[in-house]
Amino acid sequence: MTWDEVLESVQPGETAAAESRMDRDAFAGFYERTARPLWAYLARVSGDPALADDLVQESFVRMLCSPTPLDGEVHAKRYLFRVATNLLRDYWRRPKASSIEDVPEGVFASESACGADAQMMLAPRLAQLAPRERQLLWLAHAEGYSHKEIAEIMGLRSPSIRLMLFRARRRMAHLLGEECAR
Repeated sequence: MTWDEVLESVQPGETAAAESRMDRDAFAGFYERTARPLWAYLARVSGDPALADDLVQESFVRMLCSPTPLDGEVHAKRYLFRVATNLLRDYWRRPKASSIEDVPEGVFASESACGADAQMMLAPRLAQLAPRERQLLWLAHAEGYSHKEIAEIMGLRSPSIRLMLFRARRRMAHLLGEECAR
């Protein structure tokens, strides 16, 4: 997606507001640095690369059209991840949301603790986690966000994140422990 494609997605009356929010060069640089991590987050949490494509575009459009002032790139990136998280939640609330649990093999890849093939071991275990747990683990470990930043992205309180992330890690360790014991 390019600046022009984003502007095509913006409603006609909002184009001027989007262009004044971020010039073409600034957007191109910001997009270059943030689109791939945002897409990876959405694809791995949702298990649907096509959905991730759609949500990335919609997230950038909403960020550009938002009246919320963005103080610097760090704040803009957090805001973008929050918009994407909310769009994903909206998608899950639709009647077809049960398909999110059917995460395809190979969506998640990482090194495993017991040396087995990572794709074969992690994908089914991550699929057993709740979507929120997958979100927490991705934002903390793949994106490297702090508890405070995760709370801002997910719209939760920071102390809640600490406990929820602890539980998600513990559940994942338990699931991986079962696999290693086999």
